[in-house]
Amino acid sequence: MKKINFFGSIPAIVTPFKKNGDLDLPALEKIVDYQLSGGVDAMVVAGSTGEAATLNEEEYIAVIKTVVKRVNGKVPVIAGAGSNDTKKAVHFSKLAKSAGADALLHVTPYYNKPTPNGLVLHYKEIAKAVDLPIIMYNVPGRTGSNVLPAVVLRIAREVPQVVAIKEASGSINQMMEIINEVEKNGPKDFVVLAGDDAMTLPLVALGGKGCISVVCNEVPKLFSDMVHLALKGEMKEAEKLHYKMLELMNVNFIESNPIPVKTAMSMMGFIEESLRLPLTNIEEKNRILVEKALKGLKLIK
Repeated sequence: MKKINFFGSIPAIVTPFKKNGDLDLPALEKIVDYQLSGGVDAMVVAGSTGEAATLNEEEYIAVIKTVVKRVNGKVPVIAGAGSNDTKKAVHFSKLAKSAGADALLHVTPYYNKPTPNGLVLHYKEIAKAVDLPIIMYNVPGRTGSNVLPAVVLRIAREVPQVVAIKEASGSINQMMEIINEVEKNGPKDFVVLAGDDAMTLPLVALGGKGCISVVCNEVPKLFSDMVHLALKGEMKEAEKLHYKMLELMNVNFIESNPIPVKTAMSMMGFIEESLRLPLTNIEEKNRILVEKALKGLKLIK
């Protein structure tokens, strides 16, 4: 397995669609270029921000291949491959590897709520089938279950390919518990990444290594600068950038992600404002708030 150092600013990029609902791969290339110009450290494609749930297999492969080709080895490409069916998770992991992904992001199986033993076996099956680094993704707000630190650490120790977690539980105590236990008892290279933009700065201050981010879609340089300053211990300067972006970070979740961020990227001229059902265009009262946040950062006039 290729070793990858997961850290810094890692955008979970949106998947652009045309008005008729087809993939817009030229727009995706523009987004990749924008992220690279902002100094990001890796890229997540076909995650929840990328509306992976509504991509068919052909589209899934096309999206990953497009990003891999455009990135051209500059940063690692991480493909979302999660499912609440372990066989499907294995299948999509194989597809992602065949399309050139460097690593995998696997959300906790949703709806069926596996036990800790089931979770361990889930990740073992994926690791056995595909020799790529795996980032687990704990997001109770979407999955209906919270993977507690003891289970995270058990998975990390029993499945060495699981090298990081995207932690979106919203509990800083939970994140600290993982970091503290890793520092004391290993596995020493296991990384905790924020899954919420606004938690990035406090998490880095406590030993986290960065964030898999939504706001990075809109402000890759600002977000990258903030994370890199924080990782260097320059917290006052990082704090200024954190507060500069905070309104936009919050507005991005005023409706279900990725509705607000796709609205913003459309306003900025990167994509058409097109989502796939069951997601719909943003409510007008919230569109005003997105526009205000973008104007505050001089991203639109």
